[in-house]
Amino acid sequence: MEEKEVHLVKKVSKELGLTYKELGEKIGYSESNLRQSVSSNKLSLQLKKAIELYLETINLKKRVDEAEDFELRVR
Repeated sequence: MEEKEVHLVKKVSKELGLTYKELGEKIGYSESNLRQSVSSNKLSLQLKKAIELYLETINLKKRVDEAEDFELRVR
């Protein structure tokens, strides 16, 4: 896979302030699996998708919270 995809694990971990273990728990992967993926310079399609879906979930939760806050302010 492309080098920039491999760094997705590192990038997301850093941006979210999560260890590989914490990120793995959130997406259903072990810490060792994430470390192996990074060190072998490979990123499976399933891992990439799991990370993308996790990021999408975070963004959607943020939007729901913002909408709820707005609704409370409008009342």
